[in-house]
Amino acid sequence: MDSSCEALFDDANGDLALGELEAAVEKYRRCTELDPEFFEGWHALGMACMKTGHFQAAIEAGLRAVELHPKDQLAWSSLSLFYVRNGQIPEAEAAGAKARVLGWGDQLKTKPQS
Repeated sequence: MDSSCEALFDDANGDLALGELEAAVEKYRRCTELDPEFFEGWHALGMACMKTGHFQAAIEAGLRAVELHPKDQLAWSSLSLFYVRNGQIPEAEAAGAKARVLGWGDQLKTKPQS
């Protein structure tokens, strides 16, 4: 990530913290335009879109995030939430199941050997 994208992302996080949600959405969107491979930007964009009631945009950002990091449990959980907010329950359940499976895999990896 270049420094201009990083600065923009930090500004967007500040906007989000101050409750300036539409400004945050716009800055996160610009981050993803500058760097289409920026996972954190896509995930943050999805969360900000959800908070502003733009559920379809949140889903689109969430889908890009899980495309970039298909083994990220939080990204799948967030996508599930976006689907719920948009009334897409079967899709939400599928994304939630994917998050749970990833969580089980993490638990198995960290489980002490006997």
